[in-house]
Amino acid sequence: MHTRRDFGKIAFSTVAAAAPLASLRGAARINSTVGGVKLGAITYCFRAIPRPAGADYIDTIVNACVECGIGYVELNNPMVEPVNTLPGGGRVPPDTPEFKKMRADLRQWRLTTPLSRFKEIRKKFDDAGIDVFGYVMTFAEDFPDEEIDVVFKQAQALGVNIIGTNQTTVGMAPKLVPYAEKYKMTLSFHNHAKSGDPNEVASPESYEKLFGMSKYFKANLDIGHFTAGNNDGIAFIEKHHDRITHMHLKDRKRNDGPNMPWGEGETPLKQALQLIKTKHYPIYCVIEYEYKGTGTPIEETKKCMAYMRAALA
Repeated sequence: MHTRRDFGKIAFSTVAAAAPLASLRGAARINSTVGGVKLGAITYCFRAIPRPAGADYIDTIVNACVECGIGYVELNNPMVEPVNTLPGGGRVPPDTPEFKKMRADLRQWRLTTPLSRFKEIRKKFDDAGIDVFGYVMTFAEDFPDEEIDVVFKQAQALGVNIIGTNQTTVGMAPKLVPYAEKYKMTLSFHNHAKSGDPNEVASPESYEKLFGMSKYFKANLDIGHFTAGNNDGIAFIEKHHDRITHMHLKDRKRNDGPNMPWGEGETPLKQALQLIKTKHYPIYCVIEYEYKGTGTPIEETKKCMAYMRAALA
């Protein structure tokens, strides 16, 4: 049993360990592996940090990761791309002239931005001692072939072999099979809580349908959403551990309940971490900070990192 004071001590030691790495750019990797388990975060955790005027937002995100002692990162595409307010995170078809123009502009940005930009981004993380292991993209139904193709090229330029699919539906998956196989790139499907909708990635059955489509289709198991959808996350990990690339950690209540501070919901976070540690499953364990915290995104992400370290101690 770990107290809040224990978590605070672990968080302080993590920051202390990371601090010299921030000043020794490229001199060492940030070590966030505990008990053989690779602990990281999706950069979505830092979405509330404002974009700096006249500076590269990626530098802000890199510095946040360094401050939190994060050695493994899943890069969220909105932090790379131009700001937009498209409905449904871009999955919902735009229904106004303003949204239609915004969607067209975003597509044009993707098709015309040099791949050297993605290599530059990778170098910024590398120089800070951070391993970018995955890139996130919602492949919406309105993606033409050339837009799908360029996202795979961008992931290659980032030096990753995993694309997390965010809100991509089961129905979109067949269109993605040839691209995953062409680029030999893993598509790691992220689930949500709507387990009664067969078009949503949300239930064990939806995942098993995806796994049958391609050997490159795997799971980004969001164990908080999985719990909120009244599924058994521990049983899923035990059965499909060889098809899970990474796990998003958050704490939610069942019956589509709310996000909670870690340890206050019904998600088996500690059990899942211990299972991965004990069985030596090569699954990244990734913070996705979504509950309403009392501190800054950096402070709350540090709390989550401390929770994981304590759970694995």
